[in-house]
Amino acid sequence: MGKKIFSGVQPTGNLHLGNYLGAIKNFVKLSEDKDNECIFCVVDLHAITVKQNPVELKENIRETVATFIASGIDPKKNIMFNQSQVSAHSEAAWILSCVARMGWLNRMTQFKEKAGKDKEKASIGLYSYPILMAADILLYDATHVPVGDDQKQHLELCRDIAQKFNNDFGIDNFLKVPEPLIQKNFSRIMSLKDGKKKMSKSEISDLSRINLKDDESLIINKIKKAKTDTLPMPTKLDELGKRPEVNNLLIIYSSIKDISLEEAIKEFSRKNFSEFKEDLSQSINDKIGPITKEIKKLLNDKNYLDKILQEGCIKASEIASKKINKIHEIVGF
Repeated sequence: MGKKIFSGVQPTGNLHLGNYLGAIKNFVKLSEDKDNECIFCVVDLHAITVKQNPVELKENIRETVATFIASGIDPKKNIMFNQSQVSAHSEAAWILSCVARMGWLNRMTQFKEKAGKDKEKASIGLYSYPILMAADILLYDATHVPVGDDQKQHLELCRDIAQKFNNDFGIDNFLKVPEPLIQKNFSRIMSLKDGKKKMSKSEISDLSRINLKDDESLIINKIKKAKTDTLPMPTKLDELGKRPEVNNLLIIYSSIKDISLEEAIKEFSRKNFSEFKEDLSQSINDKIGPITKEIKKLLNDKNYLDKILQEGCIKASEIASKKINKIHEIVGF
């Protein structure tokens, strides 16, 4: 039996290699499985939990959709839409806020990390964000949700909310309790400047990441300057524990080539770093180059991207409105 999969991506703009290898590449595989029903949501309501430039946000929504399509997700076979255009998301989030408990939200570690020391100045939206995430998933009766390490706790909360709603109103399995979809070979891509920090668009130095819109020469330059160490190329897997930057570059190579880390180590064990970096740059360019060209081409056709979002919104609204109407009945509206 196929899976019903819901995936949400924030329209942050300037998506990078970490986003592609850690999430989008997996989305493409899931969407290609004929048994799966996939819904890809650009979560623009989540984006405004921190202040956004309205003009940039609109462009970032289009860029996220362009990246999905350029990477190989077919908009004709999969639903692709932006969250703010389906009002059921906001409505369900409020109703589920009245089911969720403060104690549950207080345990969310991601809020503590994002709010920092002065959490009193953080927005209410940033605090209650996981409830909106639960609404996103539960409206579509999703059976599975692809999650990284940073979202596992949020999915647990979603499961708790679904179970409590069902129990409170005495309706078995009305809100489907979703399962996490953990990638077997999950690629957590780190900064090219610091192998202990996640690759991020918020890092000041552009040399810390490979952007999906970088051209060939820029990628070559960034990999050339990527931090390594003074030791020779590793020959065994257990050497990588104390060599985070080398480990990261080998993970990038193995993920791009769809081989195991052991195979990547074996391939380069007798070579020097300059040879490895040349091959790594070439592999990234071979994979990312066509995606980059397609993203740029799609961004020149805003009408096409808006049409994809509009069509996706109609399909998503059809599903979500049925669910929210039933929720109204159950609650007593």
